[in-house]
Amino acid sequence: MKVLIIGGAGYIGSHVARLFADSGLAVDVVDNLSTGSKDNLFPEYGFFQGDILDYPWLEGQMKRGGYEAVVHLAAAKAAGESMIVPQKYATQNIAGTINILNAACEAGIETLIFSSSAAVYGEPAYLPVDEEHPKEPENFYGFTKLEIERFLAWYEKLKGLRFAALRYFNAAGYDPEGRVHGLEKNPANLIPVIMEVAAGIRPALKVFGTDYPTRDGSGIRDYIHVSDLAQGHLLALEYVLKRKRSLTVNLGSESGLSVLEILKAARRITGKAIPADIVDRRPGDPATLVASSGKARQLLGWKARYSDLDSLIATSWKAYSRGLGR
Repeated sequence: MKVLIIGGAGYIGSHVARLFADSGLAVDVVDNLSTGSKDNLFPEYGFFQGDILDYPWLEGQMKRGGYEAVVHLAAAKAAGESMIVPQKYATQNIAGTINILNAACEAGIETLIFSSSAAVYGEPAYLPVDEEHPKEPENFYGFTKLEIERFLAWYEKLKGLRFAALRYFNAAGYDPEGRVHGLEKNPANLIPVIMEVAAGIRPALKVFGTDYPTRDGSGIRDYIHVSDLAQGHLLALEYVLKRKRSLTVNLGSESGLSVLEILKAARRITGKAIPADIVDRRPGDPATLVASSGKARQLLGWKARYSDLDSLIATSWKAYSRGLGR
C-alpha cells in the first residue's frame, strides 16, 4: 500500500513517516521545507518538495503517485501567532486543506488522515476533555482546525472521502531509537523551548504564571509523546480502511504535567541549570487541560506507551544533543 504524507519532513510528520515505513507501507513525502527538514527524510522514502498552495502541482503529484491514502500534517500551528496574522493561517490551513481535498478527490483517493488539535475545544468546561466537549476555539489556529473538520464531514457526504480527524494534545519527545533528529525551527511549545535553553540557544525559559489553582501554581497540560501520536495515525488509517468508516478521536496521555514539574525533570535529566523567569499569565491560558482518550482506546486499541515525563524529556534531550553536536 502506498501513502502520501504531506508535511512528512516536519516534527510530527517525520515520526509518522518513519513508523509507516517500518510497518511495511510505501511512503512518499511532500513538504515545502518551510518548517520541515531534510534531516528527517530517509532513503526509502520518495520525497517531493512542493507546496499545497500550488494546486496544479499538488493535483498532478496525487494523480501520478498511485496513492491509496493521504496523511495531512501541513499546517501553521502557533496559536499566539494565529491571533496576530490570521491571514497566514486562513491561507495555509484552510485554503491549503481545500486544495488537498480537491486534489485527493480528483486522483480517486478515498482515505485521508488529518492532523487536528485539542485547540478546537477552547477553555475546558469539564475535565478530562472528551470528544463531545463543546467546540469553542479561543484562537484562530483552533478555529481553522475545527473548520477543516467540518469540511471533511461534507466531503465525506458529498464525495465519499473517508477520514480520521486526530485531535492532538501537546506533542513532545523524539523517536526513542534516535533515528529522527531534525530539530524544530523556532519552536513555541514548552519542551523544545526548555531544550533550547538547556542547549544555550535561548537565555532563559519564561514561565507564564505560577498562581493557577494547580498543585504547584503553574499550568498543567496533557503531553503526548510524538511516537505515540505516530502510532495513532497508523491505527486510524487501518481502522478507516478496514471499517470503511470515518472517525474523530482525541490523542492524549490522559495525565497532566505542570510547567514546573517539566522544568525540574529537565534540569535533572540534562544536568543543565536552565534559567527560568516567572512572568504574568498569558490571556486565555486555562489552568489545566487534560484529555480523555477513551474513544481511541476503544475503537483503535491505542494507548500511550512513551508519554511518561522522563521519556518525554530524555528523548528530546538526546535529539537536541545530537542535533547540536553536544
